[in-house]
Amino acid sequence: MRSRLLVAADFVKTGGMDVANYALALHLAESGDRVHLVAHSADPELASHSNVVFHRIPKPAGSYLLGEPLLDRAGRRLAAQIASDNGHVLVNGGNCSWGDVNWVHYVHAAYRPAPRGNTLVRAKWQLSHTVFLRHERSAIARARVVIANSNITRTDLIERLAVDPSRIHTVYYGIDAGQFRPAAGSERVNARSGIGVPVNTPLVAFVGALGDRRKGFDTVFRAWQQLAARPGWDGVLLVVGAGAELPEWKRQAEFCGLQKSILFLGFRSDVPSLLRACDALVAPTRYEAYGLGVREALCCGIPAFVTRSAGVAETYPAALQDLLLPDPGDAADLAARLLRWRSELDGYRKLVAGFSKELREHTWARMSRQITDLMDHA
Repeated sequence: MRSRLLVAADFVKTGGMDVANYALALHLAESGDRVHLVAHSADPELASHSNVVFHRIPKPAGSYLLGEPLLDRAGRRLAAQIASDNGHVLVNGGNCSWGDVNWVHYVHAAYRPAPRGNTLVRAKWQLSHTVFLRHERSAIARARVVIANSNITRTDLIERLAVDPSRIHTVYYGIDAGQFRPAAGSERVNARSGIGVPVNTPLVAFVGALGDRRKGFDTVFRAWQQLAARPGWDGVLLVVGAGAELPEWKRQAEFCGLQKSILFLGFRSDVPSLLRACDALVAPTRYEAYGLGVREALCCGIPAFVTRSAGVAETYPAALQDLLLPDPGDAADLAARLLRWRSELDGYRKLVAGFSKELREHTWARMSRQITDLMDHA
């Protein structure tokens, strides 16, 4: 039985990088490998697998910043044992400085957060960014093989971290095609009923954390204000996500009289069903190494507006270029594109259909096979 070590913050079924880590670990375990996980958390189904050994690492005060040195220390200690037995080690970014395979989900050198809040909050964000950036530079420089989740991430690694291009390989995220698929039968109607939105109402989703402005909800909100001021606009915005700014956005929506056209659902575990209830997704993200939520929406058969600089955008075919936003801060442009979409709902769905099918064919298993091949042969 071959031994492998995976070091990541979390191996769970939510969040882009976390579910990708989970999918790879489960694939390796079900392929018959002995899989060691060094992480803060792991899905119970994965942790209890007969071929998985979960090494739980504490996360002091719930902080990834404080937990990363513990991941690094435990990861390097176990990596030495795995490597001596001819096993392979895969880490994420800067979380463990080990010179085997580094799977990069996010490049800290490519984006500097601009947090809102008091001086203490901003100082904390700045410290975290500085520390993560230092660890990232050190760990990726040591890697034998670097796996990027998009060509944009690959370019960032080359241009911002001076990584040798010959060491970097792009592997796109996969998908659970059974969960993320177009609605069948009465699924759309039932999902609409569950959130209290009439079947014929145009429903637009925003899915993302509301802890800062990286996902671009401020742009979505301003665009929605413009649309709601237009006579005849009948759309409803479904906001799925939680974070420190959620209460403030709720207050602003009420102040602006948008409480009926913007529904804040908070964190939800039924995202596939919610996406099948919707007609489009908006994601004017300021930085997105890939953008799994956009891919999930497309796999559910709905058009997804996303910033052109997001990793997932590089996969869009020519026929869907109108869905790509040139400026994540341009609310007027987003509003104009949503107006065009509203006038041609069925046309946009038909344009997306073929791309949706193609994306569903690149499953988590296919992604995992590509990564395993790079671990073993690159």
